[in-house]
Parts: sequence; structure tokens; C-alpha cells
Amino acid sequence: MLIKALCDYYDALGKNGKVLPKGYSNVKIHYLVSLSLNGEIDEIINWQETERTEDGKGKMKERFVPRTIVMPERTEKPGIEANVVEHRALYIFGLNFDKDVFTPEDRTGKAKKSHEAFRDKNLAFLEGLDSPVVNAYRAFISGWRPEEETENLYLVELGKAYSAAGFAFCLSGRPDVLLHRDQKLLEKWEECKRKGDSKGGHAVAAQCAISGEEAPIARIHSKIKGVYGGLATGSVLIGFNNPSESSYGNDQSYNSNISENAMRRYSEALNYLLGSRKHKVMLDDMTVVFWASDDNETCNDLMAALLFDNPDSMDAQRTEEMLQDLMKDARAGIVRTGQIADMEKIHKNVDFYIVGLKPNSSRLAVKFLYHKRFGEILQNVAYHQLDLQMQEKGKPISLWRIGKSLISPKSKNETVDVALMTKILEAVVYGTRYPDSLLQSAIRRVKTDSGENMNYVHAGIIKACINRGKRLRGEKEEITLSLNKENKNPGYLCGRLFAVLERLQQDASNNSLNRTIKDAYFASASSKPAQIFPKLLRLAQNHLGKVKAPVYYNIMLQEIMDKLVGEFPDTLLLQDQGRFMIGYYQQYQSFFLTNEDKKNENKINEEQEER
Repeated sequence: MLIKALCDYYDALGKNGKVLPKGYSNVKIHYLVSLSLNGEIDEIINWQETERTEDGKGKMKERFVPRTIVMPERTEKPGIEANVVEHRALYIFGLNFDKDVFTPEDRTGKAKKSHEAFRDKNLAFLEGLDSPVVNAYRAFISGWRPEEETENLYLVELGKAYSAAGFAFCLSGRPDVLLHRDQKLLEKWEECKRKGDSKGGHAVAAQCAISGEEAPIARIHSKIKGVYGGLATGSVLIGFNNPSESSYGNDQSYNSNISENAMRRYSEALNYLLGSRKHKVMLDDMTVVFWASDDNETCNDLMAALLFDNPDSMDAQRTEEMLQDLMKDARAGIVRTGQIADMEKIHKNVDFYIVGLKPNSSRLAVKFLYHKRFGEILQNVAYHQLDLQMQEKGKPISLWRIGKSLISPKSKNETVDVALMTKILEAVVYGTRYPDSLLQSAIRRVKTDSGENMNYVHAGIIKACINRGKRLRGEKEEITLSLNKENKNPGYLCGRLFAVLERLQQDASNNSLNRTIKDAYFASASSKPAQIFPKLLRLAQNHLGKVKAPVYYNIMLQEIMDKLVGEFPDTLLLQDQGRFMIGYYQQYQSFFLTNEDKKNENKINEEQEER
């Protein structure tokens, strides 16, 4: 399904002019080699562009980045093989740069063999062509002697930048007359591609597994670049290296029965996605790409903003406004994508794909592939965000924020389990239960920190896990958006009580304590209330004598104790520990609300209770 989806996406990109025509490649170029009419180098021009970026301190920094240009198709075969209109330094100049010295010699003779391959292939291709820049290029190739150019001033000036740089050619004094844009050269390249001369050999024809048509089958698949941790030269998505992987006497990727045309389309599409910051995000060390099958950028931007917090998608204000509209409909029980489609040109019935990729020794591993109609995913994402919210006008909580909240803020090396993040993403896309380990991880994190760093993300995760489980079982959602004084769950009430006792202690000491009951008792109180709360209530009697309004606290304490019927649970199981933390969080937050805020939140809670 993935290959077919990428092929269809390539067709959509082609209609919008976003992918290269057959027979061409994108190449990164750092320098222009300026040639005189007789083929001598008279200058090497820095052709890089200036990119301005903002650092963590808000300061703008500038750096040079290579230009991406279109050249005749680059070879991807292993070993030594030159390109027509070469861009690699080793092939063009036949020199290694080692320890600040240029030399044509190396242990394997690779520099010499590469330059010879470049010279022979390009001189043969240029035969019969006649234009000023082509003639200068031909003269350069014929006259260049690597062993005589080890101290070439232009190359020496490049220094360490030489080895990894890409080069293009132009005429002296005419940087606009570029070899790779020469009309006669390109006409001959097109002719060679039509005849199939550029690749040689005889392709094996069979039924393509993607199109179903009889067509030449690809023996070697194009490299995929841009996957974190992959080879610098790229890795293949489909490859057969071992005899045990072959069948019916087929060799290499003939086993896959994917045609040359389908191979080119899927690899071009995947490389486009991996090269676009709008379509790619990281989940720890996993590379995730996502796209709408019709190349609808609005669908992509919306999903990137709501789910992945991608800074290259939509601005923060627009994202929050969109989230509020979606959650308003979700509270009513349905996400009306029709209205959004009119406003944002979203196609709710278009297929949307999310793919996770990781490299191994030579190939790419597809860790997951999620596929659903965009309107259905959008509805599920809206419910996901609604489940996570702890206030009426909340901001989107991305997967990155969820993962970040599960690791210690003091740790510099700890990472969240990628398998867990993958399961969370699956639950979001398909609207299924969150993995049990998510609730376990969130509760463990809060208990480990003794509630010190508990924030709305932790509370939102716990609330989402409990409410979604009940909703999918056809039961009424339990945890409301804000403090619910009608909730009689013992775990929730114990959490509320703990928040009141902590606030009382802080008030009695005029907030001068370095250590409160939360630091000493939060974890144990959330697990074994019967052991901890009698001690805390005895301490509270001392605190009541020191505050200005003891009646205020007595009323709250009495209200909660009445619902507990004077008994504390011996042990709280996992979900009740989560309810404890929600009760604590909501009760503590309520101390800082205005009367108007409390009226609004009570209204929202009543609406949620009615549903």
C-alpha cells in the first residue's frame, strides 16, 4: 500500500509542478567553476546562498547553504561511475584533499579511476555538440592533468570545503551562461533518455506489482535520503542482498516486480517528503512523514499544527482559533468538517497517510503506516485534543509535548520510548484507546517528582486516558474540564483534600516554606491514603490556628470529608491514583480563579455532565 500511495502522490505533485521530470536530479551546488574559452579555470565562485536563522536567544544568525539545481540524472550505482555534467570534486579534479595537501594518489587509486571515468564519459557525450560553454568544458576536460594541479591556487583556497562541495560550470565573466542549462546539451540528453542509451543493458520485463502493466522491472531502486541516522549517500526502501531473499532465480530487486516507472515515482515522492520541513517531523530518533494524497497543503498544515506542533505549518494564533472551532464541535458530539472545508479548502474525503521510518544497515524499515480519510482523522484529532484540555481555551498539545512530559525535566539524556509514542499516535489517528503504558508513565512521572513539576500536560494525559476508556465502553465521561464538586470518587476526593491541606499549610506559613507536605507525602498519599491522611489532618489543626480565615478552610475540608464518609481507601489502584492527581490539580488551580472564571467553568462542567 505504501508504494502505491507514494506513486499516486507523485502524480499529484507532478500536476502541481513540484517534482522533477524523468531523467533529472536535484543537486546541491556550492561553487561555480568559471572557465575561459580555452578551458582554463580563471575563478571559482562561491555560489552559495545566505540563510538567516534565529538562535535560542532570539539573535539572527547567517550561514551559507548550497543552491539546489536541476541536472541530468545522477547515478546511484555503487562503485565508480561518472555522471554526464559531473558535480563531484573527486571526479572533476581527480584530487584527494588529505592533511591540507592535494594529491592524486591514494591506496586504492580511486581518485585516478574516478577522473578517468569522468573524462571518458563526458567527452563521449559531448561529441558533436558545439556551443561556447560546451567547448570550454570539453577543453577543460581534455587539458586537465591532476598530477600537475596539486598546488592550484583556486583549489588551495577552498581547503577543507573542497571534498564535500558540489561544482557547476560557467563561462568566464558570464555566471549566467551555465553548462547544465545549455540548450544543445539538454536536447542531446533528452534524446539519449528516449533511446535508453544512458543506462545500457537489457531490462527484464514483467507485470508490475503496482500498476499491473507489463513493463521493464527495476533491478536497483533509487536511494532515499533524509532519514535520521541513515547513510549519507541514502538507503533503499526495497532491496534484496542475500540469496535467501531471492526466489525463482530472480536477482536483486527483480524479486519485487516493481517497474522502473513505479520505482522512480515512489522514490521521487518519498525524497520530496523527506526534503520538506512541512512534511517531516521527528519522534525521538524516528523520522515521520505525512501527506494528503491530493497534495492539499491546507490539510497537511492543519494536521502538522494540531498533531505535531510543526513550526513550518500554521502560525500559533491561527492554530489556536482552528482548535477552538474543532473542540466546540467535538463537545457537541461531532466535528463538522463541512464548514471548515469551505473556509480552509480542506477535502475531508482525501486519503491521508502517516509513515514512520528508521534505517538499518542498508535499507529503510517502515515502523508504521497509518492511513485514513482526512475528515475522519481530523475528527479523531479534535477528540484527542478535547480529551487533553484542562481549560476552556486551551492550546494544542503536540505529541512532542506529551513525550517531553514523560521524562524528568532534570535529565539531559533520558528519552521517551518510541514504541509508546507510536502507539499514542495510532490511538489518535484511529480514535482508539490510549496504550495502558501511557497512563502508567504519566502517573509514575508525577509521583517521582512528588507532584513538583505536575502541569496541565500531565493532568491532560491522565484525564484523557480515563475519559476515553469510559467513552469507548459506552459509559459517561467522568473527569470534567475543571473542578467538579459532584465527583464522589474516593481517589478524586483524596486529591482534592490533599490540595486543600497543602494550600492551608502554605497560607499558615505566609508561603515561606521551602518544603511542603507535597514534597514529603504526595506519592504515598496517592497510593495509600489511609496511612497518610490521618497524619496530615492532625497537622492541619495546627495550621488552622495560624490563618486569618480558618472558616474558609474548615468549610472546604468538611465538604470533602462528608463525601468520603469519614473513611480513606487503604490502597488506590492505578486509575484511582490518576483521579487523585486530577482532583489535586483541579482543586489547587481553583484557588487562583476569579469568580467570573468559576461561573464559566461551572457552566462548561454542567454541559459536559448533561452529555
